[in-house]
Amino acid sequence: MKAVVFTLGCKVNDCESGSLLRGLSERGFEVSDELGYADLYILNTCAVTGEAEKKSRQAIARVQAFNPNAKIIVCGCAAENAPEKFAGRKNVFLVTGAKQKGKILQLFDSGESGVKVEVSDKEYDELPPPKSFKTRAFIKIQDGCNHFCSYCIIPYLRGRTRSRSMESAAEEIFNSPAQEVVITGIDISSYEDGGRDLADLLLAIKDCPKRIRLGSLEAGIVTERLLQAAKQVKNFAPHFHLSLQSGSDAVLKKMNRHYTGEEYFARTEAVRSYFPEAAVTTDIIVGFPTETEEDFEKTLEFADRVKFSQIHCFAYSRRSGTVAAKIPDLAPEIKKERLHRLLALARRLREEYEEKFIGKTLQFLCEEEKDGMFEGHSENYIRLYSERELHGLCSVLVQGKYRDGLKVVDARQADSLR
Repeated sequence: MKAVVFTLGCKVNDCESGSLLRGLSERGFEVSDELGYADLYILNTCAVTGEAEKKSRQAIARVQAFNPNAKIIVCGCAAENAPEKFAGRKNVFLVTGAKQKGKILQLFDSGESGVKVEVSDKEYDELPPPKSFKTRAFIKIQDGCNHFCSYCIIPYLRGRTRSRSMESAAEEIFNSPAQEVVITGIDISSYEDGGRDLADLLLAIKDCPKRIRLGSLEAGIVTERLLQAAKQVKNFAPHFHLSLQSGSDAVLKKMNRHYTGEEYFARTEAVRSYFPEAAVTTDIIVGFPTETEEDFEKTLEFADRVKFSQIHCFAYSRRSGTVAAKIPDLAPEIKKERLHRLLALARRLREEYEEKFIGKTLQFLCEEEKDGMFEGHSENYIRLYSERELHGLCSVLVQGKYRDGLKVVDARQADSLR
């Protein structure tokens, strides 16, 4: 019997899907995280945007094309938000939500069917270590969110913030077979276990031989204490993804983001005082309902001032049930045009950041082979390409620009050519 767990959306979903894969494997299934023929499919869905929900619904038809007789379980945020859009679809026998995914296989074992989304979110849901097929592992330490940004539906679906025990998280990080660990969650900035926070967790894993990378952070968590803890981590990846969303203070206020542009900028300066060559990456929403052309220009200017190495930019998507959904939306063509301009700036900033490392040495971890090249990322999250397969964390010399990143050679090979 074969089972596929297909994931849409965030890295937290990836982690939870990995745990489901492990549980299915222990039940005797041959498992995969890629779409293909299977007897059982679990679709782990996303609802962060309207497009994500649409793709989640379309995934049912995609799996049915591989096996029209397969059993299907649907879970995740889209299923939590609108279970009726999945229940009753052909071969869908169980619909669960975004919380306590550890109970999905228990429901499967007991032969449960129907819609089962009413579960508690008061305690952290401990899951088995994810089954991973990659050299980088995402390890979840937290779930839920208390921020209630006016555009975001996730707190309503995932529930309030709750954290994993520090001992459990540290044990999984140390025992992971992966060569890089990314610490992730819905809002890891709010991580708290008995008065211990994210800085304490970093100190607990400071001697871990793996490369340690932090997932998305709120700017307010970037304190001297956190940076000092990160500096002590043996193999810390100097990459800080600080969600911005807008460079306009007026828009930030309407978004219910609790900082100003200047406060955010001060945090990026603090990062660079500890890690001068750090990658500072971000998320920016264009076309928020109250965003004027002047507001958008401020966002462009601010992004250029910070010198982000990467920007994950996307157009505002109205989410029913949020505060922002009550505000009249901007015309699609306005959002599309602004997104175009921001993408162009993001491309320039990325290339400018990458050019600084030509002729320098970086640490490369190979993740996959594609089109005859071995691809991976550096410690500061630059995509790297090598013609030769390199094993483990390797020192590489950057030769020049290539595709959407940089081309490298093994530093030892470069020495022999000199």
